[in-house]
Amino acid sequence: MTDAVVDGKLEAVKQATKYVKETENVAEKYSAMTVSKNSDMNMNVGELQSAAFTAVPTLKSVKKIQFANAEDKQEFQKYPTKAGRRSLSRSISQSSTDSYSSAASYSDSSDDDTPPRDKAQTNSKGSSDFCVKNVKQAEFGRREIEIAAQDMSALISLRKRAQGEKPLAGAKIVGCTHITAQTAVLIETLVALGAQCRWTACNIYSTQNEVAAALAETGVPVFAWKGESEDDFWWCIDRCVNTEGWQANMILDDGGDLTHWVYKKYPSVFKKAQGIVEESVTGVHRLYQLSKAGKLCVPAMNVNDSVTKQKFDNLYCCRESILDGLKRTTDVMFGGKQVVVCGYGEVGKGCCSALKALGAIVCITEIDPICALQGCMDGFRVVKLNEVIRQMDVVITCAGNKNVVTREQLDRMKNGCIVCNMGHSNTEIDVASLRSPELTWERVRSQVDHVIWPDGKRVVLLAEGRLLNLSCSTVPTFVLSITATTQALALIELFNAPEGRYKQDVYLLPKKMDEYVASLHLSNFDAHLTELSDEQAKYMGLNKNGPFKPNYYRY
Repeated sequence: MTDAVVDGKLEAVKQATKYVKETENVAEKYSAMTVSKNSDMNMNVGELQSAAFTAVPTLKSVKKIQFANAEDKQEFQKYPTKAGRRSLSRSISQSSTDSYSSAASYSDSSDDDTPPRDKAQTNSKGSSDFCVKNVKQAEFGRREIEIAAQDMSALISLRKRAQGEKPLAGAKIVGCTHITAQTAVLIETLVALGAQCRWTACNIYSTQNEVAAALAETGVPVFAWKGESEDDFWWCIDRCVNTEGWQANMILDDGGDLTHWVYKKYPSVFKKAQGIVEESVTGVHRLYQLSKAGKLCVPAMNVNDSVTKQKFDNLYCCRESILDGLKRTTDVMFGGKQVVVCGYGEVGKGCCSALKALGAIVCITEIDPICALQGCMDGFRVVKLNEVIRQMDVVITCAGNKNVVTREQLDRMKNGCIVCNMGHSNTEIDVASLRSPELTWERVRSQVDHVIWPDGKRVVLLAEGRLLNLSCSTVPTFVLSITATTQALALIELFNAPEGRYKQDVYLLPKKMDEYVASLHLSNFDAHLTELSDEQAKYMGLNKNGPFKPNYYRY
């Protein structure tokens, strides 16, 4: 070893030794300044801190805020403290994965974990005829309703046009739908048109708690909150139907659960009922079954198969909300992902269109040869689920049927496969079979579960197999305006129809009403319809004011 190298090493050792000694000296000085048990307890702690940590400023005394009067103090307390703002910020961040970023996150209630059924709540009018998560959230819900109303101009226009006539005066409507800001605009429109309403939720995860609170505050009996149990779900429906001194004469349903409950528990309701309005595939299917069996006691309006519902709510709405729901819950990137969509009806078409646009490799399953051929012409491979299940990154059901995805197929999925439902009922995916001892459930975030197999494989299940877009994301307000306007017109039609126009059967919304709903929304786009001349109308055999297509026409 050369002398230069040795000298260099010795110098390094000297520098290290010097650093250690300096560190020990600092420690000794700090130790000497430490307050011992026998030291003067009146020592100025501020001086001690200053000597040891000259860079750390001493604390200043906090002056208590003085208020001129009680009103000023109350106004000040409306705003959160700094700690409260941090908590509120975390709550809002968490709520981004919840349905509609529910303003329930803003709740400051200390009893927020108390089950709603165990709470004694009253609104500002003294009424307790409701059951919601927290009626104190009404102010936040009112803001959301006001925002929704801005993009539901057609429904507001209908409200203004018919408000003077009160076409629903005397109507007692019991409703079972998703309780969102958009639904609230519909409910308040029905009330403005003269109806009395009682409402519950058709899905245990889709309720916006703050919106339910806002409705309860205005006096609408609402029985719903996000995260209900199955028992809560049926209890809420029962509370809506079974109330002293009030009996429904109209039903607005989404899924058929309310209609089923009335038939099962309170069949006498149908003696005075004037009609049922149903807006889902599942519910309409149940109505047709009742009609076929001769058990349908009242006329029913099939809103689901109206053109405005099929094309706009089912197709265009799902085209946007499928991506919203998947992104919020999984943060997945779709480019190159293998996706299978089960069902190529209007919902399936919307989902496939959106996923393909983001670069996903999409295939479909179908039972209907016409829909299957449409899928082929749109560029999608039509497969059997069993043939491709092992390769899929995402599995989406859009069929409105049961056991579309079975336990056997869930067992064969690859690790990390995302499974969700865009149809209706939570039976589309065989979730019940996953509640078995050999499988472990792990909650990842709101509405997202890992189902873990014994070998460590994980399947990502969204919303426990319930509707993805209404449980985990938002739905475009404008599209819901179209559906809500259709529902309102269907209720008006059934309630005011002369005796004998509708028998105990299932009917489609009259074509003229479908066209009217569409026309109310054209102004949003500054769209201007071309008018037929007398000669043209005569040539086509049409009325100049419509309807412009026969009932059998397929748009």
